[in-house]
Amino acid sequence: MKIKSGFAKREIAGSNIVVPVGKASMEFNGMITLNESGAFFWDCFCKDITVDEAVKMVTDEYEIDEATARKDIEGFVDMLRKNNLLCE
Repeated sequence: MKIKSGFAKREIAGSNIVVPVGKASMEFNGMITLNESGAFFWDCFCKDITVDEAVKMVTDEYEIDEATARKDIEGFVDMLRKNNLLCE
């Protein structure tokens, strides 16, 4: 799964903000603020990867156990799905 094109993540005043650009701005009205781990997850899903691959990337990057990483990533993916931000 992968995040749809048409979204730009920027760091503004220490905050990670995602905004729609171009055609995506007609379908998604607003912006998303991400914490540090959310920004890392976002970057992971800018590539076409599976949840299992994302879990591996997170456990390699952070000192976190696999179960916690999986729970956090699945919650993030649910948020992406609810907001129609994934192309699967």
